[in-house]
Amino acid sequence: MSAESRPAIDGRIAELDDGQRRLLFDRRVGDAGEVADATRALLARVRSEGDDALFDFARRFDGVELDALEVPREKWGEALESLDSEVIDALTRAARNIETFHRAQLPSDVEVEVEPGVTLGRVFVPLEAVGVYAPGGRAAYPSSVLMGVVPARAAGVKEIVVCSPPGPDGMPSPVVLAAAAIGGATRLFAVGGAGAIGALAFGTRSIPRCAAVVGPGNRWVLEAKQQVAGEVIIDSPAGPSEVLVVAEEGCAQPAWLAAELIAQAEHDPDAAVAFVTTSPSLLEAVRRELRIGVAATPRREVVAEALSTRGALLLAADHDEMMTFAEAYAGEHVVLCTRDPRADRAGMRTPGTVFLGGASSVAFGDYMTGANHVLPTAGTARSFSGLSALDFLRSYTWQELTAEGAAGMAGPVATLAEAEGLPGHATAARLRGSKAGEETS
Repeated sequence: MSAESRPAIDGRIAELDDGQRRLLFDRRVGDAGEVADATRALLARVRSEGDDALFDFARRFDGVELDALEVPREKWGEALESLDSEVIDALTRAARNIETFHRAQLPSDVEVEVEPGVTLGRVFVPLEAVGVYAPGGRAAYPSSVLMGVVPARAAGVKEIVVCSPPGPDGMPSPVVLAAAAIGGATRLFAVGGAGAIGALAFGTRSIPRCAAVVGPGNRWVLEAKQQVAGEVIIDSPAGPSEVLVVAEEGCAQPAWLAAELIAQAEHDPDAAVAFVTTSPSLLEAVRRELRIGVAATPRREVVAEALSTRGALLLAADHDEMMTFAEAYAGEHVVLCTRDPRADRAGMRTPGTVFLGGASSVAFGDYMTGANHVLPTAGTARSFSGLSALDFLRSYTWQELTAEGAAGMAGPVATLAEAEGLPGHATAARLRGSKAGEETS
């Protein structure tokens, strides 16, 4: 394998040293302190200067002089008309599948009588306004627009605001504009990076303040989301893309397996891609196909950099070691090309999403199946879930006590209140439990 496409780690799991294990399992990128400080400064400017800061960021980071931040609706329509009908059909089909799957996940309200005369409930309500970030820069991501906008619409959100970086003409990509229209966004702004996250979280003169900010992005977008998380809901730490391909001999063609690694590596030089197998011959075949595939891809420089910094080809001693590694890796995308992928998936607790069998490429999930591709990265799938319609809902509880219920609870509640040194609580309970309290309730 050529030096420029050689993975950073290539060997047996049992022989990994401490540095290699850190590279595999601690997948945070960049100088966290430097990125955090720079992001904090950008967010502070957005908070204090609003639109003025965003216009300045467009000049500095995107190289464009914007006349306005918001992209008018007629531009969305022009984008739709400019695109090939096959692209429109594909976006429409993807939106339909996303809505079908996410609408099916919506929870039902709850009402239960926990004891006679005491009824409780939980009600789910959509957020008023949410912000969806769609990355730009190296590539356009209309799929990310759909993955944020459509679940929000399925949840019943009224205001769905999209931010995406401007291109050289001051506009996001036409396919991003088209996806916003097809998905059902209400407003769209040519704003990118950490500035967009701050604008959605804090609000500016042009951009409405949102209750949630979701969507993938680079390390600065990820850092910005984490810094505003105390003020708004964020989905998960969705940073540079990653995939772990788990394979056994005879379960998938080596070229398919190598293609899975290349497909995720082409997203970003910071992408993390790993392959693990119990078969030395399959490992060698994938290594060979990877060399061929990298040489052939137009994005070979991006892919090669990702492989050389965060790529891994690994040999496991047996099936147990392979699956133990997969669980510890906690990958954003996990592809199971094993003899019994359903059984192997049932034993997993840490993946962002799992693809079962050789035909189930991550590419299908990235665009068309309807499952969400905004997923936790860098091992945070141990704690976080992928984006869903649930992220655009909040809930509150309600409680109703009849006179009978109040009478039954008054004594025990008063006892607990006095034990905590809160006599006012005890009095409030006893009054409602008394006969006089019943008459006035």
